[in-house]
Amino acid sequence: MSSIFNIQTETEFQQKCLETFRYQYENLEVYRKFVDYLSINPREISSVEEIPFLPIEMFKNHLVLDKNSSAENYFQSSGTTQMTRSKHYIADLGLYEQSIYESFAQFIGQPEEYIFLGLLPNYSENPHSSLIYMVDFLMKKSGKPENGYFLYNHEELFNLLEKISAENKKVILFGVSFALLDYLDFCDGQSIHHLNTQKLTVIETGGMKGRKAEMTKDELLKILQQGFGTQKIYSEYSMTELLSQAYSLGENIYESPNWMRILIRNTEDPFSYVEEGRTGAINIIDLANIHSCSFIATQDLGKIVNDFEIASSTSFLRNDKFQVLGRIDHSDIRGCSLLVS
Repeated sequence: MSSIFNIQTETEFQQKCLETFRYQYENLEVYRKFVDYLSINPREISSVEEIPFLPIEMFKNHLVLDKNSSAENYFQSSGTTQMTRSKHYIADLGLYEQSIYESFAQFIGQPEEYIFLGLLPNYSENPHSSLIYMVDFLMKKSGKPENGYFLYNHEELFNLLEKISAENKKVILFGVSFALLDYLDFCDGQSIHHLNTQKLTVIETGGMKGRKAEMTKDELLKILQQGFGTQKIYSEYSMTELLSQAYSLGENIYESPNWMRILIRNTEDPFSYVEEGRTGAINIIDLANIHSCSFIATQDLGKIVNDFEIASSTSFLRNDKFQVLGRIDHSDIRGCSLLVS
């Protein structure tokens, strides 16, 4: 499946989606039953917009793994022991690692050039968190001795950032939202703005439920910008059920890699899509999910916010920009804040 990382045109993307849909219909029992339940004839599917998207809740109570694969590992969603948590069984961790590397290189830079610091639990505490696996993989690729996790060790992180700043090294600080805010609370009254913010990139990964007073993403980004003294706070958007990541390089506007796409469905009619600029529920195509399901209907709200005109030619790949606006009412509480519950 490495060919998904070489997709360059809309024709290639559409063909790969249809090929993946047919494979998963034939080899993924829960998906085939879902499509059949909808009385959809897979032979009549001829475009991406016609493909049925599996509700993300299916990962909670069903095995979402094609019959030709065996699980090498699994990722589990955040939550408490009382909650029914999603499990995403992974047949090929190498595929996930390539997706991580290619996406990061496309939107941020080469991992080998950065020191990675995490306001996150460490890998040994959360071996089944897809987020922690991602950051741990990037740390290994980086190989820098300063790499590490500092979820509750704010003073050590403060001193390390001062040292690294003086040495003019490039740093990525990954953090769940509440942990970044906790760190800024710790820094209150101490000088943080003298750090070399040209070399510091802060990437927030969501996660506020039950940890801090609720705020909009724009409010969060403004607080983090002021606190860290930088004009841009980056964001990463993914979830347990995906093997790919979208990144925002500021202003809560995300872009996805060529093998991933966001579609916005009508919340009143899940089989239709809203026009650009209108809010709806997020459907995600993730072609790296070849061994599970590449077509997932989430409970997140969002909208397409392109600042460019989409080319009609199939020789140009459609790369929509989008915003994530929150959760559909009554949907389950999810999010990285529950990693440390």
